[in-house]
Amino acid sequence: MAELINDGRPFLRRDAHDVGLTPRELARALDEKRVREVLTYVYADVNVADTRAFRLEAAQLVAPREAVVCDSLAAWLFHVDTFKPSERHRLSPTFVVPHGTTRSEIEGVDCRQAILPPGDVMEVDGIAVTTPLRTTTDLLRKLWRPYALAAADGMAHAGLVEVPEVVEAVGRLKGFPGIVQARSLAHLIEPLAQSAGESWQRLRLLDAGFPRPTAQHPVRMPDGSFRYLDLAYPHLLVASEYDGREFHTMAADAEHDELRRALLSRLWGWRWANGDRETIFGTDPAFELRIGELIGIEPEPRFW
Repeated sequence: MAELINDGRPFLRRDAHDVGLTPRELARALDEKRVREVLTYVYADVNVADTRAFRLEAAQLVAPREAVVCDSLAAWLFHVDTFKPSERHRLSPTFVVPHGTTRSEIEGVDCRQAILPPGDVMEVDGIAVTTPLRTTTDLLRKLWRPYALAAADGMAHAGLVEVPEVVEAVGRLKGFPGIVQARSLAHLIEPLAQSAGESWQRLRLLDAGFPRPTAQHPVRMPDGSFRYLDLAYPHLLVASEYDGREFHTMAADAEHDELRRALLSRLWGWRWANGDRETIFGTDPAFELRIGELIGIEPEPRFW
């Protein structure tokens, strides 16, 4: 096996020369996919396993003094991806420091001051991180509405937080930016959600004024096996699934989905209104209009 760059340890761009790479060689290694960008301006050999210990070591390289890892970077250390789609392949380091301390001026690092009660901070292998509960409440406040709910769903799905404790935590906060949004979303968290797309689509239904759908509704097949529907109104035999780009863009994927849904329609009479990124985001209300037609409710106008 070839020797790992920097013995497999992450390194800063400014230190590339110390690990034997000139700026041009680093750029070539990135193009050839021998090196990957772990965080903004933090790099590592592509053959290094993506473990929590590795992620922590990478974060420590850009952690300002007295800083606490927070927001999506904290969730990332817990192996929950809450980065918005545009940042998923270029993870931005985010830290918080207590009021009265110096914020970081390291290139590529987002560092803010905030109130940090001791109970909101934990240590993970030597690095300070906001607790899962504090991380979740911060994400509910700070992210755009659909991304915020998807982040909280992800934290709950991973078993890092319970819905009642999140509801209680945001209920205690007074005067914080984004707290109104956080309170409205906390009650909508769904631990059964299996992807950000499902979360976005469920929120689109709820914000249209529709009843809360059942997540991951099981349908028993004649052979005794089960099929699980992303979102469903079982009493109406109406189902709504999210066709994400990762698993539903190939022709074979689309054909498999079509056959599965046709079988469920033929056997049990299920009716469908499915979504994807293009139908869930934007100004076209065709998705909600179709759901409304199936369940007999006029949708409210879109506001995100």
